Amino acid sequence: MTNRPEVRRVRHETRLRRLTVREVQHLTPKMIRVTVGGDELAGFLSMGFDDHVKVFFPPSGSGELVMPTMGPDGPVYPEGAPRPALRDYTPRHYDAAAGVLHLDFVIHEAGPATTWAAQVTPGQPLGVGGPRGSFIIPTQFDWHLLVGDETALPAIGRRLEELPGDTRALVVAEVDGPAEEQKFASPAPFEVIWVHRKGEPAGDPTLLLQRLRSVNFPAGDYFAWVAAETQVARAVRQFLLTERSANKQWVKAAGYWRRGATATHEKIDD
Repeated sequence: MTNRPEVRRVRHETRLRRLTVREVQHLTPKMIRVTVGGDELAGFLSMGFDDHVKVFFPPSGSGELVMPTMGPDGPVYPEGAPRPALRDYTPRHYDAAAGVLHLDFVIHEAGPATTWAAQVTPGQPLGVGGPRGSFIIPTQFDWHLLVGDETALPAIGRRLEELPGDTRALVVAEVDGPAEEQKFASPAPFEVIWVHRKGEPAGDPTLLLQRLRSVNFPAGDYFAWVAAETQVARAVRQFLLTERSANKQWVKAAGYWRRGATATHEKIDD
């Protein structure tokens, strides 16, 4: 195979920002885009399409958001202050000129993020920390494979927008049904194959694997990026390595959530 640039990690200074909701938009029935802004957003830096920021949600039933400060050993909260719930989210798009950041939220089982996103209105506070670093995945491949469920769509959409026109992309994405499909744009030619669960629970690799086995992959060297429920992402990675002879160095897989657990984000490797 042709030698390609390697994935590299860039560290960032950890910053905590108290921001304000500017706009709320329903992309699909179960995907909400929240646009936040504020003076503290200046200097925000996210170099990788699958970066994640730590989002600080006000305690349920309260509009009060107490943000920590960064101490030598990590975040420090005022004594006795209510602790916000924390979750990891992809910075979907940062517009430095407009001073806004887009965050996309999937509405699924009950939890602090879903509860907050289901009721959010402009003017409410939201905290954002990081990203602490970025994985820079090179674009100089013949093509790119992007696989995931709803939780991966923000990163997939951002990757497509950032790809150059001299490559191409194939997306295989699992959602509940046609209403949850999103429209993407890219300078690169791309194809999106939607896989529908049709009301079945998320977190089973069967449908994605069946569809991937039926797809004719384009010729040439490719980078595969996978994000979904942890066991699904693990199964897809294994399929690519064993059945599609993927180069292990050019596969990145992550569990964005885990069935029966909360607040998980796992890198998947051997």
